Amino acid sequence: MSHLMNTYARLPVAFTHGEGVWLFDETGKRYLDALSGIAVSTLGHNHPRLVRAISEQAASVLHTSNLYRIPLQEELADRIAALSGMDEVFFCNSGCEANEAAIKLARFYGHKKNVDHPEIIVMENAFHGRTLATLSATGNRKTQAGFEPLVTGFVRVPYKDIGAIRAVGEHNHNVVAVMLEMVQGEGGINIADDTFQRELRAICDERGWLLICDEVQCGIGRTGHWFGFQQSGVKPDIMTLAKGLGSGVPIGACVTAGRAAGLFSPGNHGSTFGGNPLACAAGLATLAEIEDKALRESAVRVGDAIRNGMREALDGVAGVVDIRGRGLMIGIELDRPCGDLVRQALEAGLLINVTAERVIRLLPALVFTEQDAGNLVSALAPLVRKFLTQ
Repeated sequence: MSHLMNTYARLPVAFTHGEGVWLFDETGKRYLDALSGIAVSTLGHNHPRLVRAISEQAASVLHTSNLYRIPLQEELADRIAALSGMDEVFFCNSGCEANEAAIKLARFYGHKKNVDHPEIIVMENAFHGRTLATLSATGNRKTQAGFEPLVTGFVRVPYKDIGAIRAVGEHNHNVVAVMLEMVQGEGGINIADDTFQRELRAICDERGWLLICDEVQCGIGRTGHWFGFQQSGVKPDIMTLAKGLGSGVPIGACVTAGRAAGLFSPGNHGSTFGGNPLACAAGLATLAEIEDKALRESAVRVGDAIRNGMREALDGVAGVVDIRGRGLMIGIELDRPCGDLVRQALEAGLLINVTAERVIRLLPALVFTEQDAGNLVSALAPLVRKFLTQ
């Protein structure tokens, strides 16, 4: 690793192959993967449908450029539009690129409304990416430190605080959009309740603002719906996707509807690799498998099993603040920093994550079964109990 830039505090393990919800290291040790590459490996590892789609596409054509029509890109855009009820799709390579496109769209929309300095309301504890604009929209000073001056044009409010959003609207006439995650992932699995979502949609409609939903982590069936916003029945003007869309093949998307559709024209935005045939083949295979195997419904059932199992196993244990989530986005909040549990779990053959310092984050693949849920609870609960009582 001597020539790799030191941007990750990597754990001392390297995986050689995977099968379903299991990964195997160089010694042959098996690990139950309850993180799925941070909500990326939607179909787990070595999934036959995905492997076949990627292999067949690689044997045909990998990349042609967006100078030409890409039929698979058109097909995937049609599929996303049908599932979301939205109108247009721009493909890129990652979540932060999708969010960059959303921010550009909001500013473009503002200028068309003769707003010289368009601003976007963003939320505390949000995470939208690590490029300069998405970092500036992110609500975490720790990740922003050292990269000033940040990009201007963002107004921050507490998460789910409809009163604060209304107050900003009353006093700041430069606002053109509100950007949020319906379920904050990096922020600690914080959930925007249905009432808040509907009230926010109403405010955006009243004021002519765009509603931007960052679905990079909570989209693609993970919450039990295709997209997190569908829980409340609202529809955003802009939605961003990435992570689980390609089940490990890099792909992102910025999706528009209503007043946000039709804004961009040739030359306003672009991507060299975005939506190439390989990535779109992976995306189509992922969506087809989720639908054919009812994996959204399974996400609800298995997620409930994990949360209920952890609640039962940790009942009465001092230090457990909350066990929450939606579908297969699960957070176990403790009353103290618990980063040490990541390495302890690794030693026990379990892959988890800790975010916001005190929240154990579980993001299993959508192919996780109730038996896998039982194995996860059996492995994790004793570690948490020991950590809190030692």
